[in-house]
Amino acid sequence: MSQIIVAYWSGTGNTEAMAQAVGKGITDAGKEASVVSVSEITPDILKTCDVFALGCPSMGSEELEETEMEPFVQEVESFASGKKIGLFGSYGWGDGEWMRTWVQRMKDSGAFVIGDEGVICNEAPDEEALANCEDLGKQLANA
Repeated sequence: MSQIIVAYWSGTGNTEAMAQAVGKGITDAGKEASVVSVSEITPDILKTCDVFALGCPSMGSEELEETEMEPFVQEVESFASGKKIGLFGSYGWGDGEWMRTWVQRMKDSGAFVIGDEGVICNEAPDEEALANCEDLGKQLANA
């Protein structure tokens, strides 16, 4: 399948902007990107995908958003083995612990995390963060 899904949850628009940049990287690399909020899809759609991306900001005490994204990720964990997954998100405080935990969860589920870590930025993504997201998209397209 040439289409790569970029599923995200965003409260302020920061992670959505990152998702759009990941999508741009995918299309720049010659693949089709489907950038979609987790409220608009189900995890089942990702079961048939070998490669996809997930984005979520840090919430609370450095955790994933708990009402939509956490249940989504829990379901993805049940079929993540062998999948190539890109992770990204923004944060307002802390040091990125939520992303390190998320990366480890995906690895523990048997997934290969693109770049071996997630792409993070503090608050709104600047040019460097957007470039990092585009690079993640290119890596996904070539995975």
